[in-house]
Amino acid sequence: MSDIAIQFENISKQYRLGVIGTGTISHDLNRWWHKVRGKEDPYLKIGEVNDRSSKAIGEYVWALRDISFEVKQGEVLGIIGKNGAGKSTLLKILSRVTSPTTGSIKAKGRIASLLEVGTGFHPELTGRENIYMNGSIMGMTRNEISRKLDEIVAFAGVEKYIDTPVKRYSSGMTVRLGFAIAAHLEPEILVVDEVLAVGDAEFQKKAIGKMQDVSRGEGRTVLFVSHNMGAVESLCTKAVILKDGQLNFSGSVSEAINVYMEHYSHLDGSSRIMDGVKKCHSHIKLNEITINGSDSNFVNINQENTKLTISIKGEIQERKKMALEIRLYDLKGILQGIYSPGHLYGRVPTYEEGAFEINEILELPDNLTKGNFVLDIDVTQPNVESLINIPQFVMIESNGIIGATGLEFNYDSCGLLMLK
Repeated sequence: MSDIAIQFENISKQYRLGVIGTGTISHDLNRWWHKVRGKEDPYLKIGEVNDRSSKAIGEYVWALRDISFEVKQGEVLGIIGKNGAGKSTLLKILSRVTSPTTGSIKAKGRIASLLEVGTGFHPELTGRENIYMNGSIMGMTRNEISRKLDEIVAFAGVEKYIDTPVKRYSSGMTVRLGFAIAAHLEPEILVVDEVLAVGDAEFQKKAIGKMQDVSRGEGRTVLFVSHNMGAVESLCTKAVILKDGQLNFSGSVSEAINVYMEHYSHLDGSSRIMDGVKKCHSHIKLNEITINGSDSNFVNINQENTKLTISIKGEIQERKKMALEIRLYDLKGILQGIYSPGHLYGRVPTYEEGAFEINEILELPDNLTKGNFVLDIDVTQPNVESLINIPQFVMIESNGIIGATGLEFNYDSCGLLMLK
């Protein structure tokens, strides 16, 4: 017997831009006329690539185009890609929330889906009633659901509110209950979209542990969409990358993460670190940021010179104590090192009103391996949250650091620069 749990065969999904529905009456009549003559839908031949950042030039867009791959029983598949790549659309087709324009999906067994906060919940029903309703939809008997009820409630941690209407739940509580239902009602296939990010750190850890138990211990299949590369690496056994609605990569998790992060780091030696910096803190203006004396987003370092000299020049409107705090992360969000030389040695300098310059030297750790990293720089004051945050992408290869890109920032009401 085949061990294939899910088979995606040439899945495509087309949407019409700007309106609700598939098109005008003339389009529907044209489709019908082609159908009765046994011809292909004429509107399948047109449609733009699903690049959300570009301006639309036509009426139709392909949210997915010719997606084909297989998922084996007991496999945990990570689906990664930038926003708008088609990940959620693919899962909605699998969960039968919507139908594909072309192609088909063959799946073995019951599918439990958690695609967005409150999926499948009736807001007027209590948590307990929603558990029974979801179980019934999945084809379980009342006795089967009752046997699992205490376990579901305990896992979700919402016992106090289990007889309260779900409309009064917070988004975190709703996700807790939704995931508990989806994971405990014994589905053969568990589908989880990015919703776990709504939960707190403790629940995310518990949810990932449960998915590992479901896949490894019970041999069930899991499809997991996340932008958290650490979670994807620890949980998944295989990964695919979607780009602009098309399958860009399918293979091992480590390869997929490397391909994804290298492709989307957008290192470009023609850019400057300050490119895109529009506004600064209300009392601070940045004029120049350099790494090793260069304001380019491309910095060369060899193995004999593993230091980063970071310099920030600007102007302040009032006298302040300021220093740099530097954090080095890998692209899975794991902290590799934190450097607070000014705070560590109690030497936070005071800068008078007017022009200022802050210089710090960062010695990279000896055990830093080849890969992509994020250098996060904060301009800080003692006992105050960071005044300005300046994250930079840094790529490290066998010969050392080869690049740092400037990113665009937004200025929010708290007076902090936020990554756009």
